[in-house]
Amino acid sequence: MDKERISYHPSVHKMYERIKKDGMSNVWDRYEAQGLGGDPDKRCAFCLAGTRCDLCSNGPCRADAAKDKRGVCGITADGMAMRMMLLRNVMGASTYQYHTDQTVKTLRATAKGKTPYEIKEPGKLTAFAERLGVDTSGSMEEVALRLCDFVEADFNRKYYEPSVLVDLLAPPERKETWKKLGIFPGGIHGEMMLSTSSSLTNVDGYYVSLALKAMRLGISMAYQSQIVNEYLQDVLFGIPRPHSMRVDLGVLDPEYVNVLPNGHEPFLGFALVDLARKPEWQEKAKAVGAKGLRVIANIETGQEMIQRWEMDDVFYGFTGNWIMQEAVLASGCVDIFVADMNCSMPIDPIYAEKYKFKLVPVSALVAFEGVTDRVNYDPEKADDQAAMLLDMAIANFKERQGTVEPVRGLPVTEAMVGFSPESIIDALGGSLDPLLDAIKDGSIRGVVGLVSCTSLRDSGQDVHSVAIAKKLIERDILVLSLGCGNAAMQVAGLCSPEAKQDAGPGLQAICGALGVPPVLSFGTCTDTGRLADLLGAISKALGDVPIPDLPVAAAAPEYMEQKATIDAVFALALGLYTYVNPVPTVTGAPNLVKLLTQDCRDITGGVLDVETDAEKAADNILKHIEDKRKQLGI
Repeated sequence: MDKERISYHPSVHKMYERIKKDGMSNVWDRYEAQGLGGDPDKRCAFCLAGTRCDLCSNGPCRADAAKDKRGVCGITADGMAMRMMLLRNVMGASTYQYHTDQTVKTLRATAKGKTPYEIKEPGKLTAFAERLGVDTSGSMEEVALRLCDFVEADFNRKYYEPSVLVDLLAPPERKETWKKLGIFPGGIHGEMMLSTSSSLTNVDGYYVSLALKAMRLGISMAYQSQIVNEYLQDVLFGIPRPHSMRVDLGVLDPEYVNVLPNGHEPFLGFALVDLARKPEWQEKAKAVGAKGLRVIANIETGQEMIQRWEMDDVFYGFTGNWIMQEAVLASGCVDIFVADMNCSMPIDPIYAEKYKFKLVPVSALVAFEGVTDRVNYDPEKADDQAAMLLDMAIANFKERQGTVEPVRGLPVTEAMVGFSPESIIDALGGSLDPLLDAIKDGSIRGVVGLVSCTSLRDSGQDVHSVAIAKKLIERDILVLSLGCGNAAMQVAGLCSPEAKQDAGPGLQAICGALGVPPVLSFGTCTDTGRLADLLGAISKALGDVPIPDLPVAAAAPEYMEQKATIDAVFALALGLYTYVNPVPTVTGAPNLVKLLTQDCRDITGGVLDVETDAEKAADNILKHIEDKRKQLGI
């Protein structure tokens, strides 16, 4: 594949050459090998259409809607495709909830004084507790414990017991819509059970029913898993506030002991930074010949960390998103790769052997073939576990130095990170009014939440995401960037204030006046709930304008995995125009396609767009925004 088909980023191009020279299996060659007939994007037609099922022993079955060819059980192509989408959504919701469970566990242990962490944002704790009606009397630790009890009780409600969290956090108009549709959810655990049980052979094969259950699950996930997770992480580690951060592969210096926390949970990552900043640990690194000890952030764990904490010579910078993982590991600069609950690859042990670094899973979810080291995160042992990991990294330095030739001179740049609802309001002088005024006067035509992964489907890593973002800001549309796709924006320079030159005149003027980029780094995929909460605040500030009537949209230009699919389904339930790429595996289900891309507009107000051309996709988003502006009379 040519360079653009590999990645948008020159740093990855350089590392791909190294990987190829070393004869290593890599994500690009493996992707290409999966294609049929020499076309890297060509796959089994039934699988691409979503009309293949192997859930029971009568299969695998294939369905064809045009011929009314059904599975052995009688399920239609529409039912088959939606059932598989729902099961993917269960996996996504389950993983989000696992993260949230770990966050609640960490806050509870911290409130009892059993962790190295502290309640850094008592104001956020109090405000969130008050919003939920939790008693705020007594110490912050007592409030935290009551809050943990409250949210866990809601997680564990039956699916037929309405969620209190959703009732307290969602906009009134949305709640009424969901109740009318019968998709107001119960507890997240009950919703996962309902969805999974419904997907059993010969239980629920009706695509509309399955789609509604997916929306129930998505609503529950957003307001329970996502909002609770991010708000409690704010309480523990700080509210994201704007600051600069080094990004791209040039943050890796082979002369340092480099510790790389990776995945989605930041708990041990923060503990590693705290320890590594102590002089005694820097001296330990220097004693083995290193210049010092650094913690380098990666993927979504890295996003959680860099959004909240500022860089220095210890917490040095951020590499990029998951497709860059092999490029990172092949750099010859890594001493330990600390793998938490998500986004570490099954190929990693082969890279660890070749490039001489320690590979250590730190989550019960993660396992690698042939890897025996393991440190399962326990909040009450976080300090000791972080120390153990740093010792492993320091011990590894001499072996790496003596056997691996590092790649030097990789690029590094800086991005402005750390935007959140609070910091956006702070930047606007304490109120949403300046943003709303800019939307009303047309300086900003609208807002798009870019909630994306990164994928090799149809284009190179981040190529389509960057193209979409550039075309949106050219049209004076402010972009809030989340997820793995956020790294694409950061490394590509769109989260730098200098990127205002790529924006349209109205957005450029706003960025210049506020000193902010046209693409605001808004966090991880878990921040989708935080974004929904911000939209609820905008809706209220405009006089309770229904969310489907706002000049806003959601975009996932390179969605990849199961967490992304449930984010998209939630966006539809929230009533958003939702752009996704690549085309989902439902094209063999014509009734389902019609439901998602047309009929949904009359049900929840949301609609799915699957345009593959970046220019046309941006035009479609702008048309939607202009239609909403006209409807609002602005």
